[in-house]
Amino acid sequence: MPLPRVAITVGDPAGIGPEIAAMAAAHPSVRAVCEPIVVGPPGDLNVPVGRVSAAAGQAAYDVIVSAVASAQRGEVDAIATAPVSKEAFSLAGLPWKGHTDLLGHLTGSPFVAMMFESPVLRVVLATVHVPLREVPALLTRPLVERTIALTARELPRFGVAAPRLAVAGLNPHAGEHGLMGEEDDRVLAPAVAASRQAGIDAAGPFPADTIFLRAHRGEFDAVIACYHDQGLIPVKLLAFGQAVNVTLGLPIVRTSVDHGTAFDIAGTGRADPGSMIAAVCLAARLATARRQ
Repeated sequence: MPLPRVAITVGDPAGIGPEIAAMAAAHPSVRAVCEPIVVGPPGDLNVPVGRVSAAAGQAAYDVIVSAVASAQRGEVDAIATAPVSKEAFSLAGLPWKGHTDLLGHLTGSPFVAMMFESPVLRVVLATVHVPLREVPALLTRPLVERTIALTARELPRFGVAAPRLAVAGLNPHAGEHGLMGEEDDRVLAPAVAASRQAGIDAAGPFPADTIFLRAHRGEFDAVIACYHDQGLIPVKLLAFGQAVNVTLGLPIVRTSVDHGTAFDIAGTGRADPGSMIAAVCLAARLATARRQ
């Protein structure tokens, strides 16, 4: 069987994406598991390195659209994406906050979620790039139930045959029976109960200050986090540079890095391709599993 073809998009061309994409494509561990194909903007594109711009945002968007179309046509087996700038997207007049919602739109996927896969911890985000003050209103019971169900359905692709899922509480001490907020009892606990009734091994909500440690020690296979930083702080503390961002719920395989555009070091030769290499290798593994 030929090696899977993995499209590596360069992300925002003003950031470190082009550097880490090229380094990942040339790395022996990548070439051992796939045929890497770097996808970037036209060679005559001229954007200032290390600076946010509408031109760079539009170029990053165009590359993603092209790579997704290639995957949908079967020309590549997976996509691994370098980071984009949400601010550059906005300057370009694009409504998406990043890859996750854009990929859902491009593929017509009814529900997607962001998961961070690492050797020591998996975290799935119920809400992603939204202001913290909006999280309680967005964190509805249907959303949490759909996130739990999607995670349970997708984890077998990652070698977890019978996923054990934990839900992190929104409030301190998971609300402590309403003393520190009602969302845990009113939204999260009923969502967990309904998921269990549906046959999913889900538990919680648990206090967020300890549940990630419990998962790290092996008690759970993944934690559902209520909001962006609640989930990403423990992942990046434990596995920065090794974690891979995976979009769950897509009809195509898509992975990405666990960091941003790093405009401050773009073009200096200091970019670390570790997470990009991990993302490409995981994309290749997932694509190979789909073929079997």
